[in-house]
Amino acid sequence: MHPVQKLLLAGVAAFAIGATPASAALVVSGSVGGAPTGAVLENFNALPLGTGGGALGSGISVSFAPNAQAVQGAVGGQYAAPFLSGGNGAGFGSPNQPNGVDTTTYLTSGSTGATAGAAVTLNLPFLAQYFGLLWGSVDDYNTLTFYNGNTLVGSVTGAQVVASPNGDQGVNGTLYVNISSDVAFNKVVATSSQYAFEFDNVALSRTPIPEPASLALLGLGLLGLGAAARAKRRAG
Repeated sequence: MHPVQKLLLAGVAAFAIGATPASAALVVSGSVGGAPTGAVLENFNALPLGTGGGALGSGISVSFAPNAQAVQGAVGGQYAAPFLSGGNGAGFGSPNQPNGVDTTTYLTSGSTGATAGAAVTLNLPFLAQYFGLLWGSVDDYNTLTFYNGNTLVGSVTGAQVVASPNGDQGVNGTLYVNISSDVAFNKVVATSSQYAFEFDNVALSRTPIPEPASLALLGLGLLGLGAAARAKRRAG
């Protein structure tokens, strides 16, 4: 099992055209079997499969730039389902999603290396300071970017969630990741330079989550930068 990782990103910004960084401090904690802590939960099960996107009951609006899409199951070399553990599917569906391979609808970013501009965009129903997600088979080339309108707030990569991400599709490769920001955001974009960034079970809150007392501070600063990209092991 990967140890709990915790990270403070001060002023992190992956530069985007026309976006001015907001110099946010992002606090990131993720653990295998970790549970969401946000007030608004979304499981994407009402979203049609494919690239259509749409508005959901949570107020989140999802859009895709090819070859991102809503999927189920796995396609070798393109996407594989996240893995639930530790009861972190509680609250996401009725009955609760069970531990094991995610059999419900989840989102995949596709690959910017295969298709320029491939991305999942989540437009949020309010300005949030907390975002949680079930981040599947974490790779260092997965990137989650936060915006307030068109203003860049900050970004987090898989290498900053797991010290040595390797695309593990089993229980140890999926973490529930909690991200708090001191700058509010209302748009979240998932991209990946290789196949793929898969996620499900998003949680939102207008305010940052409390500091979890049980989490040990294992890393401070940018973790894992410069690590060689690792090929994701995909189901055949």
